[in-house]
Amino acid sequence: MSKRLNDNLKISDVLKEFVEKNNLEQGLNKVDVKDAWEQLMGNGVNNYTNTVSLKNKTLYVSLSSSVLREELSYGKEKIIKMLNEALGKELIEKLVLR
Repeated sequence: MSKRLNDNLKISDVLKEFVEKNNLEQGLNKVDVKDAWEQLMGNGVNNYTNTVSLKNKTLYVSLSSSVLREELSYGKEKIIKMLNEALGKELIEKLVLR
C-alpha cells in the first residue's frame, strides 16, 4: 500500500488501489462473469452448464445439452450484451458454446 496521505480514505478507494496494485482485477472479473451467467441464465440453463470461463475477452461455456447449446447459439449477441450490462463494463466480446 502507498503511504497514508490522510486519515479519511474511503474503503472502496483503498480496495480499488489494492486490487490494481496486486493485479487481481483479471481474477475478480472471472468470478464476476461466472456469477453474472448464473444470475442471468436462471436454473433452467444452469442445470446444463458445466463450466464458465473467461479468457482474453472470450467467454467459454461448456453445456451438457446439445439442444440447449444450439438454442443459445441463436442469441449469442444478446447474451453478450446482457452479461456486459450486468457487469457494468465490456469484458466479453465473443461467446463460445461447447
